[in-house]
Amino acid sequence: MAFAYRDGALCAESVPLDEIAQRFGTPCYVYSRAEIEHNYRAFEQALAGREAMVAYSVKANSNLAVLALLAKLGSGFDIVSSGELDRVHAAGGDARKVLFSGVGKSAAEIRLALEAGVRCLNLESEAEMGRVDAIAGQLGLRAPVAFRVNPDVDPQTHPYISTGLKQSKFGIAYADADRLYREAARRRNLEVIGIGCHIGSQLVDPAPLVAATGRMVDLVERLAKAGIGLAHIDVGGGIGIRYRDEAPPPITDFLAGVLGVLGGRGETLIVDPGRAIVGSAGILLTRVEYVKPGEAKNYLIVDAAMNDLLRPALYDAWHEVLPVRRAESGVGAGVYDIVGPVCESSDFLACERRLAAGSGDLVALMCAGAYAMVMSSNYNSRPRAAEVLVDGRDAHLVRRRETTEQLYALESIPK
Repeated sequence: MAFAYRDGALCAESVPLDEIAQRFGTPCYVYSRAEIEHNYRAFEQALAGREAMVAYSVKANSNLAVLALLAKLGSGFDIVSSGELDRVHAAGGDARKVLFSGVGKSAAEIRLALEAGVRCLNLESEAEMGRVDAIAGQLGLRAPVAFRVNPDVDPQTHPYISTGLKQSKFGIAYADADRLYREAARRRNLEVIGIGCHIGSQLVDPAPLVAATGRMVDLVERLAKAGIGLAHIDVGGGIGIRYRDEAPPPITDFLAGVLGVLGGRGETLIVDPGRAIVGSAGILLTRVEYVKPGEAKNYLIVDAAMNDLLRPALYDAWHEVLPVRRAESGVGAGVYDIVGPVCESSDFLACERRLAAGSGDLVALMCAGAYAMVMSSNYNSRPRAAEVLVDGRDAHLVRRRETTEQLYALESIPK
């Protein structure tokens, strides 16, 4: 296991977390290299024997060390900004394995992507198709494109992370897809190479993804009859992990239904996992500042806050909380809300948890490798946390803790 107790101490691989806290301070994100590789290999194994590509969703965790590890494993990348494209390039990723998604690509971003030679631009509106066509013409290129199509399948997940319904801002309507593909095929500056969808995140039941894939295949077959052949089918990502009591099947089982729908089709299958690769591979390490008893609730006030881990405040997300040293302080177990120093009532990391912890003790919020550091902010002028990558017995600082001076380095006072 990536994180387990050894001689009473919670460890990341072979490194005790209290040693990491002593070396790098808190709050601090800690990632396991072995867990990231293990999760990536699970997708490779599930897709073995078929023409396929895993395109890691960079928005889940964009640390350069994480991206570099995945690039060395052969991963492609799904990006949603030019900043993410720059990160992939800096980490040694191959632009020819990059899919550029997102509803609001600027003209500058489209130009950069085409000049970089990305594998595909995923178009999400008719207006974007026109913009890409014009920019490709200016560059003297044929832009490789696919449409992200909303199959209008309910992913049965949190409404904030449901992205494939007809009321979603993402993608094009399924009913408009035939017309837009025909229009794109007529434009000489566009090369129509694929089709994609993404129905939502934290999917724990494969049935909605299987249904969406079926609708996509129906569309691909209609387009083929119209003379529009496609090279790839991108079924998106969003495969969930266990935070509390979720029970997603193993990746091979999760994708079995999708592979069954595709059968012996010749198109390359693309899958865009993010959370399923890095979610379980990270924790947020934080130290208790105060124990604060109250009339209605008891609180553990820690040095991490909602600016470090927004998911609980944003989604009411649940993360398991474990003491780094079991009953280290000798304090009996109590029920606490775990909160930070930020001046918002929504600044909580966990509610009503039974823990034996006292001032100075370390606790770890588990499964914080995805949508955690990437969503952090400097609210209340709080420097962002350090990030550490553990590889066996070695702990590498892969992002230094910000300083207060860095927070206002780009600001100026008018004379």
